[in-house]
Amino acid sequence: MTGKEKTETDGSGSDEAFMKLALELAGRAAAQDEVPIGCVIVRHGNVIGEGYNTREKDADPTAHAEITAIRQAAQRAGTWRLDGACLYATCEPCPMCAGAAVQARIARVVFGCGDPKGGGMVSRYGIGMDGELNHTFAVEGGVLAEECSRLLKDFFQGKRK
Repeated sequence: MTGKEKTETDGSGSDEAFMKLALELAGRAAAQDEVPIGCVIVRHGNVIGEGYNTREKDADPTAHAEITAIRQAAQRAGTWRLDGACLYATCEPCPMCAGAAVQARIARVVFGCGDPKGGGMVSRYGIGMDGELNHTFAVEGGVLAEECSRLLKDFFQGKRK
């Protein structure tokens, strides 16, 4: 799954290794009774941003893992332009987060499981991939998809009990 082809990547390490870091962050969210989604942003082989959902704790509808990670990465980089960066998220980013990735000029997005109800890149919309906006990025889904999906399923099953 790719958008307009871009060859920029994080420059080192494996997608699975960075997704495992995002999964650890998702676990922190679950431990705080937040929807377990985690995100890391990697540039030149270094993690420059990380986040997990804190919507309940912060009473903030924008406190998604990706938004938190993008904000941290921009602060650390000293610029809002995250050219060459790769965003790793455990679940397909929603339209808001996909839009933020466009605005941050992320080069590549890698996600674990898709989101058939609210995915902003592949499942429902083509944000960042369809060429309709001023920036596009490469997208790859399905990295450690089973682990990412299981974490979400277990969380919501626990909520239903």
